[in-house]
Amino acid sequence: MAKLVVFTVALTNGCGHRQIAMCLRAELGAVVADKTVLKMMREMGIRCGIRRRGSRRRYSSYRGLVGSTFENVIARDFGAEGPWQKLGTDVTEFKVAGAKAYWAPVLDFCTKEIVASDISTSPDLAQQHRMLDRLLEALPDGAAPTMHSDMGWQYQHESYASRLEGAGITQSMSRKGNCIDNAATEQLFGHVKDEFYRGREWGSFGDFKRDLEEYIDHWNTRRRQVRLKGLTPEEFRDRALAA
Repeated sequence: MAKLVVFTVALTNGCGHRQIAMCLRAELGAVVADKTVLKMMREMGIRCGIRRRGSRRRYSSYRGLVGSTFENVIARDFGAEGPWQKLGTDVTEFKVAGAKAYWAPVLDFCTKEIVASDISTSPDLAQQHRMLDRLLEALPDGAAPTMHSDMGWQYQHESYASRLEGAGITQSMSRKGNCIDNAATEQLFGHVKDEFYRGREWGSFGDFKRDLEEYIDHWNTRRRQVRLKGLTPEEFRDRALAA
C-alpha cells in the first residue's frame, strides 16, 4: 500500500521523497522515515526532478524609474510570527500554446499560502488590479501587512501604490537588480515550474489557466511542507489563527 501511494504521488505531482513521507504520515498514519521513502523510490526507478539545474529564464518587469519607489522594509527577513503580516508578489512568465501567459500571485510568508493571484495573457496594470481586487477581498479585518515586490513598473505605478496605501498595506521593494531580495516569491515560482509546468504542454490558454488554478488549490490545501512541520498552508494558517 505504501509503495502504491509513493508511486502515485510522485508521478502525479512531481513530489520529492520528503513531501511523500509527510503525506504518508499525515494522511495514512504510516510510521515511515524520509529515507525509507527515498529507498522505495529508488527501487521503483522514480527520480524527482524538482530543483534540478536547467535553462530557466527569469521574467523581468523592470523598466527603470517610472513612478514611486519604496524602502526595502522586508530586507530579506521573510519570517513572520503569524498570517497576514508579510506578503510577497511578483510576475512570472510561461510559454503556452505558442504564446505567453503571466501569473501574478501573492504569497503569505508565514503560511506559504497563495492568498490571491491572477493569470493573464498580458502582464499589464489590469492584471495587477484584478489581483488586488482578490487580495483586498481576502484581507481580514484589522490586518495591516507589508507587501514586498521587486521594482517592476507595475509596483511603481501610482494607482497600484495608492490602493495598497488605502488598504493600510505597507509597500516594500527589493533593491534594483537584486533578485535575492525577493527570494521567497522566487522560490514559489521555482517549485511551481518544476512540479506543475515542466515537461507539459497545453492546447490553449484556457486549459493552462484551469490547470494552474487547480494546482494553486493543491498547493494551498494538499501540498505538505517541511517548513510548515508537515502541514499544508491551509492547515498551518488555521492552527496559527486558533493559537
